[in-house]
Amino acid sequence: MADGKIRQIAIYGKGGIGKSTTTQNLTAGLVSLGKQVMVVGCDPKADSTRLLMGGLAQKTVLDTIREEGEDIDLDRIMGTGFGGTRCVESGGPEPGVGCAGRGIITSIGMLENLGAYTDDLDYVFYDVLGDVVCGGFAMPIREGKAQEIYIVASGEMMALYAANNISKGIAKYAKTGGVRLGGIICNSRNVDREKDLLRAFAKELNSQLIYFVPRDNIVQRAEIHRQTVIQYDPESAQAQEYRNLAEAIENNTYFTIPTPMTQERLEEILMEYGLMENLKDDYRI
Repeated sequence: MADGKIRQIAIYGKGGIGKSTTTQNLTAGLVSLGKQVMVVGCDPKADSTRLLMGGLAQKTVLDTIREEGEDIDLDRIMGTGFGGTRCVESGGPEPGVGCAGRGIITSIGMLENLGAYTDDLDYVFYDVLGDVVCGGFAMPIREGKAQEIYIVASGEMMALYAANNISKGIAKYAKTGGVRLGGIICNSRNVDREKDLLRAFAKELNSQLIYFVPRDNIVQRAEIHRQTVIQYDPESAQAQEYRNLAEAIENNTYFTIPTPMTQERLEEILMEYGLMENLKDDYRI
């Protein structure tokens, strides 16, 4: 998909959907395939590389600039994680001051100036905050840094609302640049008919359900040990799921401009697969 050798990928999704966990486990899967990967955390919480770095509190780009100025070496803002993964955390402004999205713009510019995008890299992942594709948070796709987008979702209503909204932003920037949606990654929440729902949702978006990651408590156990699943228990079934996800991304050739749906159409799909009825039962609507 990418014009150059490096495939630059932005991962979006609803806050709390497990986007950072999925990205880091996917990265571990790609490393196990022999790929060279850099992960750029685009969230002020600076937790996008925690599992890869073994829980080490990596100093963010913005904190480093605030304390040391902009005349810094690359190793001051880039750490080395699991399997040689290159890890960067953009960070954010001081609380109550400035725009968090600016950290992404500053960080990517700094990485470019310091020569971080070396020819031996196969992938760069941008793990982007939350539900919106606006302002600084859109920078990886607005400025053409990321050519591929994947959305992490589940069969839950709000996750699908967020994915649809994110698709609106992708469609806007696709008209003026080369960015494309590579698919939906389902991080399962064990919702009834979840896989069928996500397939129908992705098809309606003119995309694909590229992979369904089953729910397994080993993910939480690995997180407690500050590790990806592949590092924590490489022989487990869930570790193989993440290797399979990595292979699905590696071999993906289906990239599209999404066709976001109206709220009415989204609710029709939710009704068709029983989600709205379940919510009515749960909340006595």
